[in-house]
Amino acid sequence: MLAEGLGLSGIVSILFTGIVMKRYTFYNLSADSQRFTARFFHLLSSLAEAFIFIYMGFDIAMERQSWSHIGFIFFSIIFILVARAANVFSCAYILNLARPPHSQIPRQYQVALWYSGLRGAMAFALALQSVHDLPDGHGETIFTATTSIVVLTVLLIGGSTGTMLEALQVVGDSNRYRHSYEENFDGSNSGYEEGTSTPSKFQLKLRELRRSTSSFALLDRNYLTPIFTSQHDDDSDDDVDIDDDDSPDEALGIPAVGEL
Repeated sequence: MLAEGLGLSGIVSILFTGIVMKRYTFYNLSADSQRFTARFFHLLSSLAEAFIFIYMGFDIAMERQSWSHIGFIFFSIIFILVARAANVFSCAYILNLARPPHSQIPRQYQVALWYSGLRGAMAFALALQSVHDLPDGHGETIFTATTSIVVLTVLLIGGSTGTMLEALQVVGDSNRYRHSYEENFDGSNSGYEEGTSTPSKFQLKLRELRRSTSSFALLDRNYLTPIFTSQHDDDSDDDVDIDDDDSPDEALGIPAVGEL
């Protein structure tokens, strides 16, 4: 509500609220509450997803379509693929400049990220709103183009994603690069081989940014997480130090039989 009142995106604020709650608030719950909450929200997300696709199906059948601009639809699909390729490959290239060689994002992972870009409910909702906001049939043209893109990406690309991941040999090996990167995320440059190449100024800036990110991770682990998250150490109250010469009853403060 605050984001909407300030003219910002309420959806993005809800997204980051969920990220923060998962990071801090979720671990303040008991173990049973955590399991129940995870299953409950998984049920809600499944119901919401089913409702969205049913709603999309009804609107595709009931809304008036405009197929007079086939070229616009075709080039929209082409430009979306090109724009996503420029986004994924350029960002991966910048990330690889800051990462050590053994934890860089490989080429087949980049292709998988590019291929798996699906358009769905958000684009459909915005296009549906444009039908009423834009005059002279422009909204209907945008709605038809968006519907075609959504159906194409969800059915064709989404349906063939599993086959593409197997062809790229990505399935079954998704944790190897993440673990190796986390093991070297302490801010040190142990992953870089000194003397092999002279880093540019841009690479040095990226490495400094990586060190600052590591410092924030230490700040989060040492200060933010202990402040906002209560640790449920149920076993700590039951753990009592027992000396070798003491019996269990004496360690718990129970008098011996002779003392009674």
